[in-house]
Amino acid sequence: MPYDGEYATYRPLHRISESQRVKNLLARSKLLETTRVTNVPRPVEAPAQASILPRFVLAIDGSYAEVDVKNGYPGAKVGYCTAASVLLDLHLIGELDAERPIDPVEFRKTEQAACIDAALPGSNVVTRRQNSARASFREELYDLFTDIVVDEDDRTNLLSTYEALLALKPTANPQHCPYKESHGCTSEFAIGRGCTTCPTCGRPVYSTDALRIHERFREVGTNGEAFGLVMQVLERLLAIHFLRCFERRNLLQRLTSLAFFIDGPLAAFGPPAWLSAAISRDLKRLNQKVQTATGHDLLILGIEKTGAFAEHFQEIDRMETPGQQLFSARQYMLLTDGYIKERVLYSDSHKRYGEDTYFGRKFFYKTQSGARIVASIPFLSNAQDTIDSDDISLYPQFATVCTLLDRLASSQYANAVSPLIAANAHAAIPLQLGSKVLTQLARMLLGTAGNGK
Repeated sequence: MPYDGEYATYRPLHRISESQRVKNLLARSKLLETTRVTNVPRPVEAPAQASILPRFVLAIDGSYAEVDVKNGYPGAKVGYCTAASVLLDLHLIGELDAERPIDPVEFRKTEQAACIDAALPGSNVVTRRQNSARASFREELYDLFTDIVVDEDDRTNLLSTYEALLALKPTANPQHCPYKESHGCTSEFAIGRGCTTCPTCGRPVYSTDALRIHERFREVGTNGEAFGLVMQVLERLLAIHFLRCFERRNLLQRLTSLAFFIDGPLAAFGPPAWLSAAISRDLKRLNQKVQTATGHDLLILGIEKTGAFAEHFQEIDRMETPGQQLFSARQYMLLTDGYIKERVLYSDSHKRYGEDTYFGRKFFYKTQSGARIVASIPFLSNAQDTIDSDDISLYPQFATVCTLLDRLASSQYANAVSPLIAANAHAAIPLQLGSKVLTQLARMLLGTAGNGK
């Protein structure tokens, strides 16, 4: 391990990369032979641009940071997690865009933001009612979900949405008591709603323990992984929470005026991965109601800014002839199971890629302006719940999705979309706490009722 502030120089890094051990390892590794690749989908022209777009976009993004604190104990840390939801009015943006130069004051009126902020115990931070940092983290996470009320006019807390999804979790595989490591309790049981107790040791058990994030919590050292999982869960829960709020307000029929943009793939990773199947089931239920009321599917997109798929998109778009690219503007590629396993993340498993973690499928899209977007569209019906077929007719909103990406591709950042840039800015620097984003959205949706938009 290096000393604090000491970094490896070029010489030892070069020595490692050129060492015989590294060369031998690479010689034993599988090598992709493009001439033998069998699953080679080609870019396809996107459907004609949609003539009618949703008026509003609700973008959700989060961030987290771990900071040192002074409480008298060495290595004490606190995790700061924030999730932002930003509502953009595309009609107002379009009107301003037609009257350049845009007045910055007027442009700020096109977006409304609300942020959720949380401070969670890290290593060596023990709250007064607990006797360990892990137990403190578990209690504070449950309290956080209980306290989060997104909108002042809808007092339903985030815990209610989470516990509705928890009710969809299979009970066939019970989990270990949260006190297994600290107190040696060997009990296994299905965790239910609210605050209960372990049937064996009698200690408090919280419904949020079913996320099993505490299993990645470290009593000593950094807890970036645990805080990152909290952020991931908050982002995905917020989208479902908004939809369920609209359902309670009988506004599902107005959702043709709204599109959701979520940072990252439509998936849940790590110990909370079971949320993916629960979210998928609830999305299908909600979409059926929207379909019945409007004849249209929900519009939800996950956007990946970095990672293996973003790197792969960039690599395959480069042709051997300088200056030529594989994808033309407004072309897409639906990624199939075979292609992903053969070209992106090698696997010989018969289990479909992302079966336990994804509630949507990935596709590549090059926008009209040339931006490369790695996106996910959700499984909103059993027919759509596949990554084997490249039949785009399974996804009737795909034309609208592509047109939205054309409209919202950022000119400020490469291969990015403006709604998530705005959400990330609010998540990184929390602003406008306590905004009534749901109330404002409800008013706007009702205000569009008579104009057919």
